[in-house]
Amino acid sequence: MTEPANEQLADHPELRQFLLGIAEGMTAASESVDTIYGQLERTAKAYGLTDTEFMVLPTAILAQTNGPSGGRVGIRSRDIGSFHFDQIAVLYTLLNEAERGEVDPVNGLKRLAAIRQLKPRFGWLVRTLGHAVLAMGLSLLLVPTVDGAVLAFTLGLIIGCSKLVRSPSLQFILPTVSAFVCSLVVFELAQHLSLGDPLRLLIAPLAIYLPGAALTSATVELASGQMIAGASRLVSGLVQLGLLVFGILAAGVVVGVGTADYSAIERSYVFPWWVAAIGVALYAIGIYFHMSIPARNFGWVLVVLFVAFAAQSFGAALAGPSLSGFIGAAVMTPVVLFVGTLPNGASPQITFLPAFWLLVPGASGLIGLTEAATGDTGLREFGTALNTVLSIALGVLVGTALFQFVTTSVSDFIARRSDMRGR
Repeated sequence: MTEPANEQLADHPELRQFLLGIAEGMTAASESVDTIYGQLERTAKAYGLTDTEFMVLPTAILAQTNGPSGGRVGIRSRDIGSFHFDQIAVLYTLLNEAERGEVDPVNGLKRLAAIRQLKPRFGWLVRTLGHAVLAMGLSLLLVPTVDGAVLAFTLGLIIGCSKLVRSPSLQFILPTVSAFVCSLVVFELAQHLSLGDPLRLLIAPLAIYLPGAALTSATVELASGQMIAGASRLVSGLVQLGLLVFGILAAGVVVGVGTADYSAIERSYVFPWWVAAIGVALYAIGIYFHMSIPARNFGWVLVVLFVAFAAQSFGAALAGPSLSGFIGAAVMTPVVLFVGTLPNGASPQITFLPAFWLLVPGASGLIGLTEAATGDTGLREFGTALNTVLSIALGVLVGTALFQFVTTSVSDFIARRSDMRGR
């Protein structure tokens, strides 16, 4: 787009709405407010807007163009829900074009509307089976027993079917109902089968509901000074975690967990250690079908998942479980950002979120909150849960800072070498 066209667009309301739509789409893609703000600034500059102000919150975006005296303000304050990965891939293609000023705002608004209406590539049956495979893969990492893997697959099918419900009012209580049903089944079977730790086994089918990403994003935003966004995301994540815990506790009351020992029990049919790699692969396949990962990005997702798993395993062996999340996140984040810079790479959110869920930052929180309400060690476990979330958030911050430092240093080095050659 030429410069005169950019100047001509500066006063058009369509451009303001386009910027708001971009922020809205990035919010649906689970981006942090700092990332959204940076994207808006780069896009506004590409269209010739030099005097702009943006305010980005998780559920509201304000954009002011042409300065405070003669400018106009646009606002968007509705929630469009979360995007699946196919939508995120198309969105980031549009964002890259918008950064270069190559998209007409009116056409951009039409493309954003089409992205919101984009359906998953796979039908409901494939997506449901994908969730079951996802749960089974995670169970091989958390509770590697034959009975646990079969049960996780079965419960994954049930929850996968429940996630097909589109009613907003029912979706709000769906995590609680799902946790109640899963806990009821697990607590009953735990009295007869060698399932391992029942609370840990529940994480596999319920993982998609765990607000680990929300809690860690909240911590990152609080650390960067975005107090309103960080605090609201933190409260939202804790409420979601509380809903899951309520479902587990309700099932415990019905079954009567106080009358039985539900601590970790001796496992039968234990898998060898290398099956964990199969668990990661199954988890990746399940995510691919359940979240509609673009086929061209699946290889990158698999690479990032194995990097995150290997780094977390190394961290657990080196420094113990309390720091394994930090090391996994610190190593995984630069890889995610590097893949995003490659010409044929994948958008950061597409590779980041599956790896993030693999680290299971919310799992310790779910177990800790539940034990806080049912046992004497609850406060200690809850403190460990918060430490896990904070360590992963710090790992993301360290990994991002490390990547930015390296890329900036390399760019400066190349620029200096070019100057020396020019002389």
